[in-house]
Order: sequence, then structure tokens, then C-alpha cells
Amino acid sequence: MGTPYQLAWYGCDLRTGGIIEDLPSLQLSGALGRKLGDATTAQFELNISGAASNWDEATQPGATVLVAVDTANDTPIWAGAVLPREGGSAITAQLGAATLERYLDSRFPGTQALVGTDQAAVISALVTPALTGGPPLVIDAPATGVVMDYYSQDGDDKSILSCLQEIMGLDGGPEWTIDVVWNATHSGFQFPLRVRPKVGVQGSTSVTFDFPGSVASYTLSESYEAGKGATVVIARGEGEGSSRLTSAAYEATALLAAGWPRWEYRYSPATGLTDPDQLNSHAAQSVALMATGGQVWSVEAVASISPRLGQSWSLGDSLHIAIETSPRHPQGADTVARCWAWELDPGSDRVRPILVEES
Repeated sequence: MGTPYQLAWYGCDLRTGGIIEDLPSLQLSGALGRKLGDATTAQFELNISGAASNWDEATQPGATVLVAVDTANDTPIWAGAVLPREGGSAITAQLGAATLERYLDSRFPGTQALVGTDQAAVISALVTPALTGGPPLVIDAPATGVVMDYYSQDGDDKSILSCLQEIMGLDGGPEWTIDVVWNATHSGFQFPLRVRPKVGVQGSTSVTFDFPGSVASYTLSESYEAGKGATVVIARGEGEGSSRLTSAAYEATALLAAGWPRWEYRYSPATGLTDPDQLNSHAAQSVALMATGGQVWSVEAVASISPRLGQSWSLGDSLHIAIETSPRHPQGADTVARCWAWELDPGSDRVRPILVEES
């Protein structure tokens, strides 16, 4: 038997990351989760009778952040800004929190013209306004070696989160995420915003989820539904009718030549797009991802006997899936796929990596 997850919860100042109070009576309702380039939410119940006297200050909506630390190795694994809080005559208060990607949806980059600029420097410039009056974000963005042009207009009311998601969606666009680590004095936390061509460690790996074994159940989801599969993609921008900006038609040429049907997909990747080159990048990225349809492994594993989150693997890493036999895979299956998201439910001793097979 491995070590079950025991999480220590801290209520911290959102501006500084400093610990206001330990929250031993805070109970997670359901699961925690993380996702590349996007926010996730979690719900909590706080037993007021067992809470410290300043629990109110430590969970103030809009001003505090909840941080979970795995007590087995003192590793912070999740942080979320407190947004809603409800309490009254009941002995408990209800809290909701969202990971700090959500904060970037409430900050704006202003008007910027970034021409011939490394992708990582573009993201750094867009995020910089959020460093004033915001959480202790630490930009960790080494140069990618790929330059791009990017323009933001303050009048478009496009948030920093929207800009970063748009860039990540480009063909060859960089990935990003916001992690949580202890600060230097171990008195609070910092939040590195990491930018890489691909977040995490990819390639062959010894980190294995096996069935039977640590995996209690799994599902391989394959889909060619609208928005998930296409062999021809066109990206649209601003305008109407014949004046509407459009990309070239990007095709999965090898599949079409091999006899695959022509499945067309047209979409608008973001608001305010006026650069044809960006539209072409979006279309090229989309057809590369959609050509053979979506293939996603949803793994539900016993957390206490599985490779440990935050120690053996993290968001963006490649993980090994080994299936000895199952109704879906009677001859077994053995593959490596990337962790695009995860969920951890300590109460039920379950961890759920969401793994995407990348071509």
C-alpha cells in the first residue's frame, strides 16, 4: 500500500502570497484539477467551529488564495483564488476558488505592437501589466527561438488570458501554465508562469499507469464529431461577406491522398483577429490536431499506489499507459500520451490524468 494523499491547506494573501492562516478545517468537495493554458475551479466547505479566529480574513473573496500542499513531500500542488463565499446560520461556510489563470481573465494587456519578437517575450510583455497590483507571478519564459508578430488594442477589451490562449492556439504556438511553489523563506508562495514550446517533459518515460494495477478504470475516447475531426480547415477573422478575413484552406494532404473523406471545418479562433498570418497559423495548427480525430485517454487510478503527482509527474508530461487486456483492448495496449489536464480527489483516493495522444 502506498501513501494516501493528505493535503495541508493555507489561506494566503493574493497580492503577496504570504500565509495568513492554516486552514485544517477546510474540506475539499470533490476534486482538484489543473489544465494547460486554462483555469479550473474547486469547491470547499469550511467548518467554522474548528477554524482559526481569522478564517474570515484568510478566505476573503477577491483578496486571498487557497494553496494545497502534499504533506508527504511538502510539495505545493494547487492554488486557487477565492471568488465566492457563503455562510450564515449554518456551522459551515461554502467557498469556491479558481486557479490563477482565471485572474488573467480580469486583467488586460493594453495596446501593444510586438513585431519580430520571440514568442516567450510576447507572452511576457502581455502578462507584465498583471504584475502590478496582482499576485506574485514570476515569469519563467526562456526564449523559444521562434519569432512572431502580435498586436493588441486596448479598445478590443481582450483579456490577457484570451491573448495567451490565442497565441497557444497558433501553429507552433508556445504552451503556458501557472504553477505554485514555496517562496524563499517558506512563509508563503509564488506563482511561476511558465512558457515553453511544450510544457513538461515529453518522450519516453518510466512513469507508468498500468491496468490491471494502479489503474482502476480507463476510457479511450475517439471522436470525429464537429470541432474534433477535419481534413480541411479554414480560419476566419473580422469582417462580413467577401470582406471577411480568411486563412488559406489547410488540408491533411497525406490522409486525403490515402483515400480519407474530405471533412471541412471553418471557425473563428479569436475575436479581433486582423492578421492573415495568424489566421493561417491557427488553421494549420487545427488541421494537424484534427486530421485523425481526437484520441483522449481518461484514466482513473488509485492515487495512493500510482506515480505521485507533483513528484513523479506533472502537467504537460508524457506518461506511459500499459493495458494488459480489457474488453476494448483484448490484445492489450501500450502507448505514451501527454497529460493535458489532471484531477485529484484525495477523499476517494483517486487521481485522474487526462492524456492526449499527439501525432
